[in-house]
Amino acid sequence: MNDRFTTPWAELALSRFPRDPRDRLRAWDASDEYLLRHLADTVPPGGGAVVVVGDRWGALTTALAARAAGAAGAAGGAGAPVTQITESFLTREATRANLAANGVAEGAVTLLTTRDEPPGRVDVLLVRVPKSLALLEDQLHRLAPALHEDSLVVGTGMVKEIHTSTLDLFERIVGPTRTSLAERKARLIFASPAPAADRGTDPWPLRYSLPQDAALVAGRPVVNHAGVFCADRLDIGTRFFLQHLPTGPGLGRVVDLGCGNGVVGTAVALADPTAEVLFTDESYQAVASAEETYRANVPDGEASFRVGDGLEGLPADSADLVLSNPPFHSHQATTDAVARRMFQGARRVLRPGGELWIVGNRHLGYHVKLRRVFGNAELVASDPKFVVLRAVRRG
Repeated sequence: MNDRFTTPWAELALSRFPRDPRDRLRAWDASDEYLLRHLADTVPPGGGAVVVVGDRWGALTTALAARAAGAAGAAGGAGAPVTQITESFLTREATRANLAANGVAEGAVTLLTTRDEPPGRVDVLLVRVPKSLALLEDQLHRLAPALHEDSLVVGTGMVKEIHTSTLDLFERIVGPTRTSLAERKARLIFASPAPAADRGTDPWPLRYSLPQDAALVAGRPVVNHAGVFCADRLDIGTRFFLQHLPTGPGLGRVVDLGCGNGVVGTAVALADPTAEVLFTDESYQAVASAEETYRANVPDGEASFRVGDGLEGLPADSADLVLSNPPFHSHQATTDAVARRMFQGARRVLRPGGELWIVGNRHLGYHVKLRRVFGNAELVASDPKFVVLRAVRRG
């Protein structure tokens, strides 16, 4: 959906990424609007180095970059630098597209991922509260050393996203914290940096051994960076999937699609050492987790690791087996759009006779979607909550 976002400085054309004419969700919400109104009232355009964390589709980054560019043009100099830090490939690409759509040079913004070294000094830190409390904890720990007593730290989110635990993290890691009144079901968080305070150590990444019912990887070590789905335990869907994976030998080229911490692809590599495994996810945190999990279990193995938009960019007819536990959320929204694109991408990259195996909640009806894409879907296994399904590319 392409829509107009009215900010205190300009009206912007913003879209989610990838653009889908059937998607009626906007690229911003009331919490983004609330934060920008607050900044317009309190922070001058040249207010120092600005870092934006958790910006979902680039709305905040694009608005602030446009503001800085406008202020620089009026003053005849450079505006305050804007840096975006994201764990999402899709956010990064949405930001690039939205900057271009609004005539803002990409060079006006520094685009970093959560795997990059953060800036050494932060004068204004803006935090769009993420769904994952762990990711918030990790990012605050990583950025706190760059804050100083005069840094402005403002978080934003919808009321339903901000909990006591959210405020506790700001309080413990940044400094004294308070909240605003709610406006249109959105709220702001104000934290006053206390650089000398003891904030403790960052507990991420988390390492533990997999449970004994994890089939091929029972008792094996796993590494989870903050923000990875079900980071503190093996989720029950993956646990069920592990018990019903196809095993070698002769699996060929295997793709762990939406790999998360890489447990599924690692299990395949252990079952069939001749398999060529590609781990791919749109999350930089997930791919880092998958690589560390794989290396911990298959130290001499050869695998590939890729951050990207599903299977976009991979050659057609290049895989023998695709394995996936598709997500059915995009941030706070429940949607089957991600799974649908995964299925379509899998059919494209699979060779004739290649197979897609997925696990999903029974109620999601993935068998219907697979039949639309592949023309077939076979039930491999089921329990009261989950199904494992197999689809074959025919011709």
